[in-house]
Amino acid sequence: MTGYAERPWVTLLNDAQRGPVDPADSLVHALRRSVTEAPDRTFLAYFDARLTYREVDELSDSVAAHLAARGLERGDRVAVLLQNSPHFVLAVLGAWKAGATVVPVNPMYKSAEVAHVLRDGEVAALICSDRAWESYLRGTADGSPVRIVLTGCESDFQTRNDARVLTFERLPQAPDADDLVAVARQGGKAPEGRDPRPGDIALISYTSGTSGTPKGATNTHANIMYNAERQRTGLALPEAPVYYALAPLFHITGMVCQFGAGLNSAGTLVLTYRFEPGVVLEAFAEHRPHYTVGPATAFMALAAHPDVTPEHFASFANISSGGAPLPPALMEKFRAGFGPYIRNGYGLTECTAPCASVPPELEAPVDPVSGTLAVGVPGADTVVRIVDDAGEEVPFGEQGEIVVRGPQVVPGYWRSPEATAETFPDGELRTGDIGFMDEQGWLYVVDRKKDMINASGFKVWPREVEDVLYTHPAVREAAVVGVPDGYRGETVKAYISLRPGADTDPGALAAYCKERLAAYKYPRQVEILPDLPKTASGKILRRELRSRVQDVQNRSDDSQ
Repeated sequence: MTGYAERPWVTLLNDAQRGPVDPADSLVHALRRSVTEAPDRTFLAYFDARLTYREVDELSDSVAAHLAARGLERGDRVAVLLQNSPHFVLAVLGAWKAGATVVPVNPMYKSAEVAHVLRDGEVAALICSDRAWESYLRGTADGSPVRIVLTGCESDFQTRNDARVLTFERLPQAPDADDLVAVARQGGKAPEGRDPRPGDIALISYTSGTSGTPKGATNTHANIMYNAERQRTGLALPEAPVYYALAPLFHITGMVCQFGAGLNSAGTLVLTYRFEPGVVLEAFAEHRPHYTVGPATAFMALAAHPDVTPEHFASFANISSGGAPLPPALMEKFRAGFGPYIRNGYGLTECTAPCASVPPELEAPVDPVSGTLAVGVPGADTVVRIVDDAGEEVPFGEQGEIVVRGPQVVPGYWRSPEATAETFPDGELRTGDIGFMDEQGWLYVVDRKKDMINASGFKVWPREVEDVLYTHPAVREAAVVGVPDGYRGETVKAYISLRPGADTDPGALAAYCKERLAAYKYPRQVEILPDLPKTASGKILRRELRSRVQDVQNRSDDSQ
């Protein structure tokens, strides 16, 4: 491990980023520290609602007391299926105070996806919205290990009822579920002797991992505290910073880089239920946040809003992009239009969000050969290596699979020893991402290993084609996939959504790429859609676009 073991990136870090981190406690302990030091400081801002550190501590204490009284034991699993609201924070902290493990669940999951999580995680308690419980979760939970249910309505706490996002009213309380907010206001005390320990599993975060069906990454309290502390010391934010939760909290980026880092910094966390560009911009103007992190698609949507101005972003000390690679053209367009430089970052659920980021004093270089923007540099305690198919290190500058070792890497997958052995050989995470590192230690992500397109025997990485498409003035979103081709085996297809008011056609976009890419790389097929499919965290779903291709092919076969 000669070159990578020497960690050349450490020279790019500042003193705070190089300092030691000892994740000896948990976010529950961080909450209690803040209650002691600043009990009346606002922790959660939700439209016109303000909850102080003291109030959140008392409310989550009562949730923990209720869960324990209902028979929840240390180590039991509590599934939380909620959007960005105070309810999510109270549910997570209450579960942790009861000694439980939290299973964050994407509210966009369908019944079968939730059922898999409840069964695989052997979930004992479910905390969700009243609407979800009535519409489909009651039937989904039937026959699962769930024995405790709490529901809430996310219009609670606030009174603005912004119709752009809060489009619902409280339902009558279900007889087979307890009211989360009523429970939180009962004034109970968290059970003694159940405080989280560093090695305890804090989260079982379900992810597809590098392949296959969703598996539960076991993020420990130490994993979370390590990255929360690295965020606190490494972002160069003011004291008691204001974080805006652009990423959903159920996603590992939102959980660690917003909720965890904000709490660990004794800061204020601004929540607005879900992403809606107009609501987000108004929250920026009202709360003047210092930091946010989100996918490139969210920044595209904000930049395209008719009311956006540079003043909306004037308060930010740092903005990060995570969840999907940031195209260099978008970064430059955003800076030219609004001022801030968006700092790239790289991480996975299996390394508890970030394992590389752009230091606050620096800007990420662009590789002169591929045009790829660096995603950052690893932390001082992290070793990122690039290896070939045999697991041997490749020289700096050469492509291979990115592997990560460090305090943020999870112990493995929940009750899945074979998948753990495959993905974490000797405790090192095989990411499934292809990338390279330069001699200074800047990391570049080329693409997912499984997304590589083989066109007439030539490798085509979708990212390279997408980066070119993003330089076209009409392109808002771009995603590239491989499609079957009788002559080439596979050929390149681009899916595009356009900027508001833009006008172009597939032929013009293909020609634009042909002028800028090798002949085997440019998209032979271009399809323009109103919007591209995305995850709840804003990552464009290439797999759904590949399924779209397969559906078209199947219909064609059936008609013959």
